[in-house]
Amino acid sequence: MEQRTELKKTLKPHWVWAIAFGSAVGWGAFVLPVDWMGMAGPLGVITGFSIGAVLMIIIGVSYGFLIEKLPVSGGEFAYAYFGFGRHHAYFSGWFLALGYMCIVALNASALALLAKFVLPGIAKQGLLYNIAGWDVYAGEVAIACTALVVFAYLNIRGTSLSGLAQFIFCMTLIVGVILLTIGMFLHPTSSVTNIQPYFKPGVSTISAIIAIVAISPWAYVGFDNIPQAAEEFDFPPKKAFTLIVLALICAGITYSLTVLATAVAMPWQSLIEQQSIWGTGEVVESAYGKIGISLLAISLCMGIFTGLNGFYVSTSRLLFAMGRAKILPKAFATLHSKYETPYVGIIFTCMICLFAPFFGRQVLLWIVDMSAIGVTIAYFYCCAVAFKFFSWSATASLSQDSAVTVSPLRKFISLLGLLSSLGFFLLLVVPGSPGFLGTPSWIALFAWVVIGIAFYTVKQKEFNAIPKATLDYYILGIENETSKATAAAREEDEVALTKTPPEVENLH
Repeated sequence: MEQRTELKKTLKPHWVWAIAFGSAVGWGAFVLPVDWMGMAGPLGVITGFSIGAVLMIIIGVSYGFLIEKLPVSGGEFAYAYFGFGRHHAYFSGWFLALGYMCIVALNASALALLAKFVLPGIAKQGLLYNIAGWDVYAGEVAIACTALVVFAYLNIRGTSLSGLAQFIFCMTLIVGVILLTIGMFLHPTSSVTNIQPYFKPGVSTISAIIAIVAISPWAYVGFDNIPQAAEEFDFPPKKAFTLIVLALICAGITYSLTVLATAVAMPWQSLIEQQSIWGTGEVVESAYGKIGISLLAISLCMGIFTGLNGFYVSTSRLLFAMGRAKILPKAFATLHSKYETPYVGIIFTCMICLFAPFFGRQVLLWIVDMSAIGVTIAYFYCCAVAFKFFSWSATASLSQDSAVTVSPLRKFISLLGLLSSLGFFLLLVVPGSPGFLGTPSWIALFAWVVIGIAFYTVKQKEFNAIPKATLDYYILGIENETSKATAAAREEDEVALTKTPPEVENLH
């Protein structure tokens, strides 16, 4: 059994909060308010995202418990293994890796989309082709690829640098959102009456709100980056739940403010009828000209940067954990000789995502829609494992695993999280539901499943041959008698190598 590679504990609490908050907000808060209002109306959007935040906090209870119990890299991959074994761990990890990598690629394409609006002379240079109705330019491809490479390098340099950068990005984002909201409300042409009607006409209030709740897992995905970095906390893991709650509350407020800032500028239904490329950008530019659009662009850049940075962290840590477990090639568990970061996973993520800009944003959106299933699967596993290891009573826990914790309240909350996760999954896969995937997304999902089955078939024999005690050590860091004996033997060998052999001593 090989020695377990571990990551350095360098992440401070406010950096971890920034990873969760920045990843959860991303670019959507600045680009999609008009699209969301078209689905539900301003108050419908705010209500839907508020309910979504509450549901995510309920799911976050299970995350907080498992982070405290298992402060290791891998997050849901490690939790699925802990609760249900190696096959479930692979299933969860495979889908989650896809979801994370897609979001990295989507954030890079969002930066190119911003450049198309703010700097069209650069982004729209060199028309390459049209794919699925989207013109792909060499300029926008170059911008997206440059962002991917720069943030890969930033993450290779270490979590101390990327964590501090994430916090600075988040503070800049928050200041920008506050200034934009205040500015839009105080502008002479703005009016709170523009927010009316509060809900989308012709659609029931409940249906409008559910349509937004259905996309909440996508909107808030990123708070679950916290467990991926748990092995690197330089603080007690029990603080993680507080950081999750704070990140989700801040994300929900940010979404609400950007919707309100957009809606007060002009009657929101008129804004939808204009079918503008970037509704929020147009109303801000109309109100405050280049200064306003520059402030909005900076805020949007911060949202994109936090998403890129945060999901590079989570993707590389997930790949690192899977490499350490021998599911993926062991190179993924290798640390950089100088910076001690899982650089192979970072480089791999960068290389895969570099292909995305060439397919155009519409194709990428199909894949991202499909990857939302991976995120909901991860939520489901986390809540299911927490439910399994909470007990209703002390009497019931006596007949169960010794790892069971007596907490009827948290068991009930984990059950609510389990049902919420299942509900999110059904909203994506049940025909007629608000979040039902389109045909291209189903094709992409089928392809990913086939690839996953093929890869598992190749690795199955090797993976199944690893003893459970060894996997416990690799994935969870749990040392049993076998791993302790191995470690002791390794230490004896190292000591022996430093001693002078007797025959050499006799020569003296």
